[in-house]
Amino acid sequence: MITCYLKYRIDPYKTKEFENYAGMWNPLVNRFGGNHHGYFLPHEGANNIAYALFSLPSLADYERYREKSKVDAEWGP
Repeated sequence: MITCYLKYRIDPYKTKEFENYAGMWNPLVNRFGGNHHGYFLPHEGANNIAYALFSLPSLADYERYREKSKVDAEWGP
């Protein structure tokens, strides 16, 4: 299994846009064979940082996920 994490800096004036993006992204990762674990905020410190974690069964599955996501109509370029 491989787990990836992404770090986001959230614009405080665009939190609604980030929420929309996050809501769309979770099911797409799952559709491509991954397991999205959600978004996490630091316990202390800046409140404009979020981390997303998702896992795939193998590095090969991760590579397939990357290729599929590039051409998916819902995902976008």
